[in-house]
Amino acid sequence: MSFEGKRLVVVGGGSGIARRIAVDARDAGAEVTVAGRNPARFAESGVRTAFADLTEESSLKALAEEAGEVDYLVALASAPANGPVTTLERDAVTRAFDAKVIGPLLLAKHFAPRFREGGAAVLFSGVAAWRPAPERTVMATTNGAVAFLAAALAVDLAPIRVNAVSPGIVDSGAWDRLGDAKDALFRRTAEANPARRVGTVEDVSAATLHLLLNPFVTGTVLHVDGGGRLA
Repeated sequence: MSFEGKRLVVVGGGSGIARRIAVDARDAGAEVTVAGRNPARFAESGVRTAFADLTEESSLKALAEEAGEVDYLVALASAPANGPVTTLERDAVTRAFDAKVIGPLLLAKHFAPRFREGGAAVLFSGVAAWRPAPERTVMATTNGAVAFLAAALAVDLAPIRVNAVSPGIVDSGAWDRLGDAKDALFRRTAEANPARRVGTVEDVSAATLHLLLNPFVTGTVLHVDGGGRLA
């Protein structure tokens, strides 16, 4: 099981997780393309970049055509629509489903004919599906849908393998917007979950690459949450 000579496309996500996956796969010998609405942010990562908008099927079709034959696909975009149900805007809810569910489904549509033998895809769910919280209804629902989508695609696209990663609280840079409150959140998280720490981008990347390479794992969700869903 090796990434040498393999071709990987990583779609969506401007966080440190996408960057870590791309760099780790590249360092392991893969030819990596990172695609998103702002691919320039990955220019310094030493990987190929391409444009993709998960709300526009035409761009996903174009991405697949540009990529040609591939071995692996990772989809990890998100567009959270958080807040009380009574204040939710339909457009925000639709964007959330486009990023986590509809977009990845359309990626599967256009990439499925292009997978080489032994190909695999990884979608991204999240711990909110297993631990719903107030004002996180859309997040919990979209992440839950990803788990079912991965299982359904694993059957529908077999022998292409399809799995999902479900991260918990991860120090990916996404929480930096909280300022000083970030440290307090991480401390509470570490105290509550069985692993007694928050996750790192390296943790999530390692899990993702494992799912891509392991030829006997498909249709499953790998929880990378320190046991947070159990706390």
